[in-house]
Amino acid sequence: MKRDTEIQRIALVTGASRGIGRAAAVALAKAGHHVICLARTVGGLEETDDLIKAAGGSATLVPLDLKDGTALDRLGASIFERWGKLDALFANAGVLGALSPLTHLEPKIFDELLAVNVTANWRLIRSLDPLLRASQAGRVLVMSSSVARKPRPFWGGYAMSKAAVENLALTYAAECASTAVRVNVLNPGGTATAMRAKAMPGEDPSTIPQPEDIAPLVAQMLSPEWTENGAVVNYREWAKS
Repeated sequence: MKRDTEIQRIALVTGASRGIGRAAAVALAKAGHHVICLARTVGGLEETDDLIKAAGGSATLVPLDLKDGTALDRLGASIFERWGKLDALFANAGVLGALSPLTHLEPKIFDELLAVNVTANWRLIRSLDPLLRASQAGRVLVMSSSVARKPRPFWGGYAMSKAAVENLALTYAAECASTAVRVNVLNPGGTATAMRAKAMPGEDPSTIPQPEDIAPLVAQMLSPEWTENGAVVNYREWAKS
């Protein structure tokens, strides 16, 4: 089976068409990864690809809806056929749902929160685990939020999904403890993204960190040099250190 063997490290970024996902994809490319960029929006992916090429990197674009479980199941096989391994996974993509009292949250929104923020990440782990174990230094980083541990009124749907995916990631970390795979969680805090603007429409985005501020930490936590496992890292604490 012929594979692309000239590329040292392969990284997959979900939600790579904008925000933190896009900035992280560019940072990983600059760090020497070939980046598999996954998102629903083809135009956004192409814009990310342009930025990666401008930075001297390379990417493979995968237009895919995270609610398509069958496609996620096939993704692992496709990566295996081309590269035989995966070195880094940034499980970044997520949806906010609606800021609403729990009793007013519509079932379809609740279901989408679970499908995108939780189930899709479980299916990714299930599909990609053999590839991560085939790497000499497999790294997984899962995006969380402060509300996963400090719930606040009207954020219940999103907080529930982030608490679930954080637990999923930390369980996977424990299961990988005796392997070369390291799994960690990132809480970026308030960042100037489209999701943040939806949640905080009156906020001045220039007063909070930008996606490009978060990206170096993502690249660091997905590098072979990062050996911590099962950690929940807060960007603001890291930035102060």
